[in-house]
Amino acid sequence: MITSGMAYRMDVFAVFMLLGLVQAVFISFFFFSAQNRVRQPNVLFGALLLAIAGCLLEIFLMYTGYIVHVLHLVDFSEPLALLIGPLLYLLTRSLAEGQVGKKPMLLHMVLPFAYTLLLIPFLAANADFKYNSWIEAYHPGMPLRETEPGYDPRWFAPTDWHTELVLISLGVYIILSVMIIVKSFRKKKESFWKAQSLTLKTMRNGVLHIAAFTLLMIPVKLLNKNDTGDHYFAAFGSLMIYATSFSVMRNSGFFRQPALNEPVKYKTSTLSQADQQKIISKIEHLMAGQKPYLNSSFSLPELADQINEPVHNVSQAINDGLGKNFFELIACYRVEEAKRLLIENLHIKIEEIAEQVGYSSKSSFNTAFKKNTGYTPSEYRAMKIA
Repeated sequence: MITSGMAYRMDVFAVFMLLGLVQAVFISFFFFSAQNRVRQPNVLFGALLLAIAGCLLEIFLMYTGYIVHVLHLVDFSEPLALLIGPLLYLLTRSLAEGQVGKKPMLLHMVLPFAYTLLLIPFLAANADFKYNSWIEAYHPGMPLRETEPGYDPRWFAPTDWHTELVLISLGVYIILSVMIIVKSFRKKKESFWKAQSLTLKTMRNGVLHIAAFTLLMIPVKLLNKNDTGDHYFAAFGSLMIYATSFSVMRNSGFFRQPALNEPVKYKTSTLSQADQQKIISKIEHLMAGQKPYLNSSFSLPELADQINEPVHNVSQAINDGLGKNFFELIACYRVEEAKRLLIENLHIKIEEIAEQVGYSSKSSFNTAFKKNTGYTPSEYRAMKIA
């Protein structure tokens, strides 16, 4: 029992939300893994999933009643809800245009950060005040505890408009994201509903999911008092998580691993030796001329698009013709570029060089550099200038 006359609520909605938030946390760690976090879109995707998971966690606790054991978590996810829109936009922009700079990213974090500051007095309030806030939101009409908030209510006034702020934020960032997506589809000359590019599909599906989530919020908030209907769109949020998990698994190479006794990796391919060499020549020409590998979000589908060849054929040419996979090939080009910059620009810090050649973190850069040269970037620079 939570309180007299009130029991914990564990129904289908509660289970659905719990499974969704666990799945979101699990998938986010996949995006944050050492191999995947070198690409900025993966980091942004993982952050978006964690923001949604935080919102699901609070709604789950408030809906089931388990929040009484962790009253300090009441409304803790409100700033996270304001992060969803900016993260969606930054993810879309990163997929379409490449690496997004730190300053633009920080600019889009202003509203969530400012809201967090305004929320501090509430977060610091006593447990009885938090309990009353939960009861008013999820069980209006139930008896409240006698307590004083312990802060000037005028500080907290802007946060009374949280739902409206979230809807405005989501609406604005969905529109900005749609503008980028429309431009990208036109540039690639692909059909919106029949996109061939995995990147375009990811951008499209992400915006459609968040747009549907936003549209669902409006009737739920209008037809239910306070937060009593939040479990409806939280359940839909869990459904989005399941769809994302399915997409990640469907596009994983795990299910396409060859048997150990297969002598040729691309057994069913009809790619001839001449075609393979032609593709390799195209790749080398592109890398030398445009250096697309400097873009941290550069991917195999993008490479195939730029040389106008099927993704499968490009992958086979790299594997069979060069003896590497795509990521190893890109790492080689990035390391070669880094070697040049390390010697020619002694005043530039290693972190800056890592970013210039397409790595989002110094640790990922160090790992790739040492794997290809046997030295860390610092050791290589010291050895060459000695």
